[in-house]
Amino acid sequence: MARIRVLFESGEPERVIEFDPRKAPFQHDGRPGSILDVLLAHGVPLEHACGGNCACTTCHVVVKQGFQELPPSEEEEDDLLDKAPGLTPTSRLGCQAVIEDPEAEIVIVVPRYTINQISAHGGS
Repeated sequence: MARIRVLFESGEPERVIEFDPRKAPFQHDGRPGSILDVLLAHGVPLEHACGGNCACTTCHVVVKQGFQELPPSEEEEDDLLDKAPGLTPTSRLGCQAVIEDPEAEIVIVVPRYTINQISAHGGS
């Protein structure tokens, strides 16, 4: 079973999720098997103002462990991440970072602050 340990800068209690990535998708937001998909399916809140469509940065997470186990980000994700507060070399959008390895051990931090790029630019 793959495992995600979720830490929150806001001080919420950490959560640990065990799941089988081969059973993705788990729900309908984000790419199937993405961090967002897994967290929401297991009752762990993660903002996603655009519905998990790679159009905002509200699902920005910092991968503290297991970054190399995720597929590389695409240009569209990188462009959005450039605008995310608290950007680090291991930042990813939760809606785009897919966990494929059934033995993956991932640790993420959910930043305290995010920016909704849709609202910031007058979109709906």
